[in-house]
Amino acid sequence: MTDHPAFRKVHDGIASREQMFQLFDRHRDTPGIDPLSGTPYAGEWFEITASTYHFMLGLLPPLFMRTGMFGMSEYKAGYVTSVFFAIRIRTRERWFHGFCDLSDKRSPDAMRAAIIAHETGAADSMTREEKLEAIWNATHPDFKGIAGNVDPDAWPAEHQGKRTILVNAGAQGTVLKLLENLSDKEIDELLSVSLPLRNSRRGGDDADRS
Repeated sequence: MTDHPAFRKVHDGIASREQMFQLFDRHRDTPGIDPLSGTPYAGEWFEITASTYHFMLGLLPPLFMRTGMFGMSEYKAGYVTSVFFAIRIRTRERWFHGFCDLSDKRSPDAMRAAIIAHETGAADSMTREEKLEAIWNATHPDFKGIAGNVDPDAWPAEHQGKRTILVNAGAQGTVLKLLENLSDKEIDELLSVSLPLRNSRRGGDDADRS
């Protein structure tokens, strides 16, 4: 599996549109690296304004688009492209830009989860709802689904339409559970593999801020 740089915040506060474009080229003159590879940018993220988010959405046809997220069709370099996020954190809508390496198809969801973890003080201070949302967004589509979509008879009527996720149940093997019914232990285990460790990022955060 390819190793990707840790997700890291590179700008304090909310970047203006001008600051955003400056951050897009922040490695242009950095000695000893090849900015054309895209690697120096991969994993970097920062907060933007709502107007900038919508401006970029209308600039080019998106490479992909889904609720609260879209990717730019113009790559930065290699497989690295800009992904823009609209995320509700602590009941407030906020907007972010990140560089994702799409050679890892889970990168946008993993970055979204990392942003939530960083902006809420990491997993130890996240609410249960935020933890479940982070787990859902970082889980590969093959391991999650909607109750009743495939086999309506497999779920009671009151659970149909709810989100489901595969979990390791030990001796029982892998089982399908409602996301909302995950135990605290299961949540902790899934977060440990879904979210980058914040402590490993702190040095990089401080060093990379502009």
